Amino acid sequence: MTTTPFTRPAGTSAESDALRALYADWSDIIATTPDLTTRLFRSVFDEWHQPTREPEDVTYREETVGGVPGIWALPIGADTSKVLLYTHGGGFAVGSASSHRKLAGHVAKALGVTALVLDYRRAPEHPHPAQVEDGVAAFTALVERGIAPADITTIGDSAGGNLAVAIPLALRDQGKPLPGRVIAFSPWLDMENAGETLVSNAATDALVNVQLLEGMIAGVLAGGAIDSKTPLANPLYADLTGLPKLYINAGSLETLADNATRLADKAEAAGVDVTLSVVEGMQHVFPFLAGNAPEADDEIAAIAKWYRG
Repeated sequence: MTTTPFTRPAGTSAESDALRALYADWSDIIATTPDLTTRLFRSVFDEWHQPTREPEDVTYREETVGGVPGIWALPIGADTSKVLLYTHGGGFAVGSASSHRKLAGHVAKALGVTALVLDYRRAPEHPHPAQVEDGVAAFTALVERGIAPADITTIGDSAGGNLAVAIPLALRDQGKPLPGRVIAFSPWLDMENAGETLVSNAATDALVNVQLLEGMIAGVLAGGAIDSKTPLANPLYADLTGLPKLYINAGSLETLADNATRLADKAEAAGVDVTLSVVEGMQHVFPFLAGNAPEADDEIAAIAKWYRG
């Protein structure tokens, strides 16, 4: 096997390579372990927290909210009346509240609020719409305990970024109040693998490729039993009218970059207040570098400014 030497993209920090290196290691494990079980696959992705520095002055508490287990990230001095409802990434199949609690803690601290990272039901054991249902249940429970809907932000990365958009759409369709804001990190929306950057960025994305996505799609769409154009599974087919104020980011090197740009275009066409940030030289869900790389810290600071705007 011939390995192409890695050249750091111009203008990016040395610290930012930690995420690319982790993804490259995972890709090697996946490629060389044909009998990788679901349990071991999930164990690999629970390393996702490694590029993230533990945020200071943040405590954690486990709790089940609306029947959904999760981990609270509680920055000291945070406004407890405001909540980030965080849905983790991992193709709906891997990732967990544990793998994402540090990232959620950084964002919550920067915004001066609390965060609840959900351990929603995962595919393939629980295909769509189980994940959306869990998000709606947790949101509803937060409202029932006195949190104003407008003070809840749905936020997530990759597949969780999909859910951050799908949860308010499901709430809207049910005639329920919506969150005040939506934040999507490198959202994975396209259940058809039709994006241009899936091809054009294939050589620069260290993790996400067609084969990996095909497996994830099969799991969440029950092996094709669920239509890939189902709006709450693939929000690129949803009517986004009435969606709350929306912040989307992505890395320029990732294969899912045009999921972010297509979502932004569709949201803008629907009259949504949308902000798009595509950061040069960055990999999938680059905010995982929080506390360790300036690109992630600058992005989170920009989100905090947007949140308060």
